[in-house]
Amino acid sequence: MGVLRRRTAVATRKIASEASEARAVVEDDFHHFRVTVLSRDGHVERTATQSLRTPTMICGQAGQRLTELEGMALDPASASVLQHTDARLQCTHMIDLAGLAVAALSHGTPFRQYDVEVDDKTPDKTRRARLRRDGVLVLEWELDGYAVKGPPPYSGLSLGAGFTGWTQGTLPTDEAEAALVLRRAIFISNGRTVDLDAPGRRTGPFGGCWAWQPERADKALRNVGSTQDFTERPDALLGQDQAWLAFEQTE
Repeated sequence: MGVLRRRTAVATRKIASEASEARAVVEDDFHHFRVTVLSRDGHVERTATQSLRTPTMICGQAGQRLTELEGMALDPASASVLQHTDARLQCTHMIDLAGLAVAALSHGTPFRQYDVEVDDKTPDKTRRARLRRDGVLVLEWELDGYAVKGPPPYSGLSLGAGFTGWTQGTLPTDEAEAALVLRRAIFISNGRTVDLDAPGRRTGPFGGCWAWQPERADKALRNVGSTQDFTERPDALLGQDQAWLAFEQTE
């Protein structure tokens, strides 16, 4: 048995009296994306993306859709970006990063890192998922499929439709953000149980993200051999992103 490891980090800096920059990055077995958000006068001014490792050959092209966020007011809730675009027409991971970047800019948070571990499924579908924020364990869920068995206040909740709204209406802003980061990792962890390089294997939910919309799904060809396994090497995650996060390089 192994574990999905997923690391997400966000760094911000002031670049002028009324302007700031956020850089957000995520890496796991299947993905490695970067998103930059520039803000001015409390609003998103510009976005940029980099796709370093992707499940399909067209995932990176989805970055152009983040321009739909330009002009939105900064908001402390990472899920606020979902009010300004249709998430199904975005790259799931880029829009998540953009939300974290917007929230960090709103809070003025200099740096934040999330480390998630999701145990591989057992035969009875039970397992545990853990999230550390800046090295401190803040969430640990016992799972039965996509249902949270505990602890409260998550006991009995489904991670499916309605979960995002529940977090926004029930939890403090920081915990809601952490819960959504953990939930995303749980969803993608199931990729560890299948051979994504098998001929004809689809790597995403049909209609669920930009790459898998019906009009382009036939072009979402698999990047064969792109999957990695970080079970025994968590320190490798974001290994090539440290200078970028420190604003020491542009690319």
